[in-house]
Formats: sequence, C-alpha cells, structure tokens
Amino acid sequence: MLWTAVFGFSSCSDEADPAGSARMEVRLTDSPGDYDEVNIDIRSVQIHREATDDGTGWTTLEHITPGVYNLLDFANGRDTLLASATLPAGRISQIRLVLGENNTLKLKGEPNRRPLTTPSGQTSGLKLQINADLKSDVTYVVLLDFDAAKSIVPRGNSGQYNLKPVIRTLTQAIAGGIRGNVTPAAAKPGILVISAANDTIGGFTDDAGRFLIKGVPAGIYKVQFSVTEPYQGKELTNIVVTNDQITELPTVNLD
Repeated sequence: MLWTAVFGFSSCSDEADPAGSARMEVRLTDSPGDYDEVNIDIRSVQIHREATDDGTGWTTLEHITPGVYNLLDFANGRDTLLASATLPAGRISQIRLVLGENNTLKLKGEPNRRPLTTPSGQTSGLKLQINADLKSDVTYVVLLDFDAAKSIVPRGNSGQYNLKPVIRTLTQAIAGGIRGNVTPAAAKPGILVISAANDTIGGFTDDAGRFLIKGVPAGIYKVQFSVTEPYQGKELTNIVVTNDQITELPTVNLD
C-alpha cells in the first residue's frame, strides 16, 4: 500500500527513455496589455536542432495541448503548459509556434471580439531563437513570455488589428536527478528519494542493479533502499541535487 501511494503522486525513472535524452516542457506566460482578452490559437509547437534553418530538422513535440489561449489569463507570474517531449541531448536553436486562424482581440468596454490577422504565423509558423544546450537526463522548461501590449498593432484607423507577436524566451533547468547502482543486482530494491518536506520520488533498479531517478528538483535528500530478506535495506543522507546535473552516488552494497 505504501508503494502504491508513493507512485500515485510522484515520478520515477523511465528506463524506456532513449539514452542521452532530456525532458523539456514549453510553458506560456504573459506581460499584461490594456485589453479584456488577447486570444491566440496555438496548433503546434516545434523545436529545431540545427544552427541554420534550411526547412528541415524540425521536431514536433509529441505532447501538445492545442487550443485558443487568452494571454491575459497568464499574467503576473502565472503560466500554462503548452507542450512537452523527450528530446536527444544537445543544442537546440529555435522554437516554432504554428498558429491557427481563431486569433481574436477584445477591447476594454466592448462586448464583442475582433479578429486578429497574423500575416506570417498561420503558414510557416512563428520562429523564435533559443540557443540552449540540453544535458542528458535533466528536465528543462522553455518559458515563452508573450508581450500582449507590444504584439497588437492597429491597422491605421480601420478598427482592425494585426497580431505581430513579441515573445521573450527563457530556457532553464528545473530538475536534475540521482544515479547509481546497487550490489548484488538480485536485491532489486525499491528506492525512495525523500526531501526535507517529506516529498517523495520513487524508482527501482534494473536487472543489472542500476538506477536513475529523474525529475528531482534542487535540494538535499535522503535516499532509502527497501529490500526483502536476505538483503539489508540502507539509507543515504545529505544527498545534494542541483537542477542542471545528475548526482552520482557511490555503489550501494545491500548484502
């Protein structure tokens, strides 16, 4: 029952992830504008891994929540998850947002929404520079800070508006991990990584006695190894994790 409860609210290592991969989330936030609504239709999020763009090399993030987002819902430090993926470790150069046609604006005091025209975003997509290096097994967030005030451009005195997005990008590591191995491998312990606040992340060793617990936020942890007889459990304390590194533990002997 204890292990069922732990895995109900924690993440564990995923040995099925490709070797040399990083986890990445793309999140949307906003700098406020003087409008009631700024609704952006986001259909796809793509990442480019090369320094130059010849039309190839784009990867569509597999976990995407397409839809119409009111940017003003994500002002003052709030954000929302747009997409996520497991990507090969290495350098990423650009991100591209593919927009749909349901982009609208609601001015203050007006009951109805006005259409927003996106001259280039609807076809090839809106490209933004990232130039970030993803380390293996580290979890990252790419934060898209959408400046609503600067992104809405009136078309003369026609009462129509263009959407010319002004977006600042920020890439940061948000979690590291803990890696090691146990002997004998046959012990196959359950592993708990426990924070000072008793937040718990769990995992198991593989058949060779190796383990990798991913998605561990920076902090100081104790690591418990739970086994059945004839093996002996063990606890390691004061294990330091940083967001941009995988902490390597010495071999743990459970005999």
